[in-house]
Amino acid sequence: MHVRPALAPLAAVAALTLLLSGCSGSDGDVGGTTDAAEQTSPLSEYLDAVYGGDLSPEEQERRFAEEQARVEELVARCMQDQGFEYTPQTASDTFVSSSDVEYEPDDRDWVAQYGYGAVNSPFNEEPVPEEEYVDPNADYVASLSESEQQAFYEALSGPVPDEDELAEGGSYEYDWTTAGCQGAAQHEVSGEDLSQSEEFKPLFEAIDELYTGMTSWPGMTELDGEWVTCMEAAGHGGHATQADAQNSVYEELNGIYEDVATSEDGTPTGEPDQAALDALAEREVELALADLDCREEVDYRDRSTEITREVEEQFIDDHRAELDALVAAAERD
Repeated sequence: MHVRPALAPLAAVAALTLLLSGCSGSDGDVGGTTDAAEQTSPLSEYLDAVYGGDLSPEEQERRFAEEQARVEELVARCMQDQGFEYTPQTASDTFVSSSDVEYEPDDRDWVAQYGYGAVNSPFNEEPVPEEEYVDPNADYVASLSESEQQAFYEALSGPVPDEDELAEGGSYEYDWTTAGCQGAAQHEVSGEDLSQSEEFKPLFEAIDELYTGMTSWPGMTELDGEWVTCMEAAGHGGHATQADAQNSVYEELNGIYEDVATSEDGTPTGEPDQAALDALAEREVELALADLDCREEVDYRDRSTEITREVEEQFIDDHRAELDALVAAAERD
């Protein structure tokens, strides 16, 4: 099944999401009474305008479905020009909404059940669609010879990257110009990824640099130091910053999955060690609860929110012209 590639990964956006997930809460949270609306990240307002984060889940789903339908229409036309048959896939075949699932790192009941949401997560508990996905092109592709099938998929999504094009872990830099009919169609519908454009690449690099230095922001070193002292007293030392605690769980989880046997082409042929997963899940909850206790003790959420606001407002003042141009370019697309 071929699906739409994600936007180019941005360290800045990821860092912003991680920070805000630890700073925002739900009704009944302990450790701060700041109104949720007042916790909005100033910089995220610009990024939301670019990537659609300011839309409701329903609006996002509707926009995705409309764009996907247009992409599939263009793919079918392109494949026909290449001499192949292609039946467009519907958006419902490739999109499952998780809008009703909450990430609640400040809710004690949620943390007691999921920890950080690494090993066990409510996002993995979404109801599976009743109808199993069926590729509308499967029968047609099966009717082709082996060489014709290879030509079909190269026309559809481009040639398979050579080994020298692959980064560690098997990833590679996406280039729509070499991604076949799908790449061309997605580019036509979605437009250029502004973060990779010559005009805005320096701005996104500056945002990345801003969040790379997050731990050295004025006030953050002191705040993390208080959190570290609390964690050490609770028997969970070894983490230099609050984010390190959560990252340690994901690093161990990655290690478990890296131990899964794979075939020569990298396809998993086994299952992760369930006993190791269960043990990690137990440690995750224990660590996350201690983390939550210490965040409440040092008022981590509200203090880090205020630090973030001050740093981002200064960044916006220094880059306002570029940010306004970015939003204007996104609106044109």
